[in-house]
Amino acid sequence: YGLIQGVTSLGINYGQVANNLPPPDKVLDLLTALKLTKARIYDTNPQVLTTFANSNIELIVTVENQMLPVVMDPQQAIQWVSTHIKPYFPATKITGIAVGNEIFTDDDTSLLGYLVPAIVSIHGALVQLGLDKYIQVSTPNSLAVLEVSYPPSAGSFKGEVSGVMSQFLQFLSSTGSPFWINAYPYFAYKDSPNKISLDYALFNKNPGMVDPYTKLHYDNMLYAQVDAVVYAMSRLGYGGIEVRVSETGWPSKGDSNEVGATVQNAAVYNKNLLRRQMSNEGTPLRPNMRLEVYLFALFNEDMKPGPTSERNYGLFQPDGTMAYNVGLSALATSSSTSSASISLTSSATKVIIP
Repeated sequence: YGLIQGVTSLGINYGQVANNLPPPDKVLDLLTALKLTKARIYDTNPQVLTTFANSNIELIVTVENQMLPVVMDPQQAIQWVSTHIKPYFPATKITGIAVGNEIFTDDDTSLLGYLVPAIVSIHGALVQLGLDKYIQVSTPNSLAVLEVSYPPSAGSFKGEVSGVMSQFLQFLSSTGSPFWINAYPYFAYKDSPNKISLDYALFNKNPGMVDPYTKLHYDNMLYAQVDAVVYAMSRLGYGGIEVRVSETGWPSKGDSNEVGATVQNAAVYNKNLLRRQMSNEGTPLRPNMRLEVYLFALFNEDMKPGPTSERNYGLFQPDGTMAYNVGLSALATSSSTSSASISLTSSATKVIIP
């Protein structure tokens, strides 16, 4: 009687930029205890792929950014899939390959020219090996690919990426693959805390905002960001592509200039997001298409460069203790009755999941 049973739309990012993380078998135990069935890793770590075999975890793996110029060659792509995917599949449920991460906004602008050829070659290799029916190919994008994100109906991509973006969307459209977006309301709030309501960013109760053109009402920023991406794709002539959130989260600690990076806010953001996922919601623009979301991240990662917040997105410390209680812990002790309750708020309210 898993409490998240039926919440097929929730996954977690299992980053490994740290020198103190538990071994993959312990991570698998943790994911299993939490009843999470989807995870994403940022490479094709053979230890993880082997350990996750015959588990019920669906895995998205990654072609690292520096590999793009290599795998754009179809022969090299076949070599890559034959080495990094084929030996583990289907025992390990690999369901997606992320080709690079945030390439459209990478400091190394040369990578953008390799992106679509690399995606096409990796997909072609899957087709040749008969795996394309099982494994989707896409690339996660930073919200910075948008020139305009507010209001959502004004969503549009940056002019300088629109050429490659059109080719990428053509690929997604022809293969039925999702557009993955890394969306962090935290960044928007941190950059203008005087303009943006914290409650709106955290999914708390708030008046929200109405898009003046569509009259759709948004009570949280994440859904507005996702819908802005849908409108941006429509502007380029691609209206039917599913958007999935490949990363979202909130840091529990930050530097003095990182407004809002607190344990309290992180707990509230992820609890509220979890509650939304449990009701299998869609966004205002696509209310009937449940939004798939991958939380960032499973662990705090001590070797990540950048501001303090970067090392403090984890739900868990590397020793397996909770960074804060997000309500998932209740899942680890699931009840044997036919319905079980999970406390998602600090108050006594319970969300009952039959």
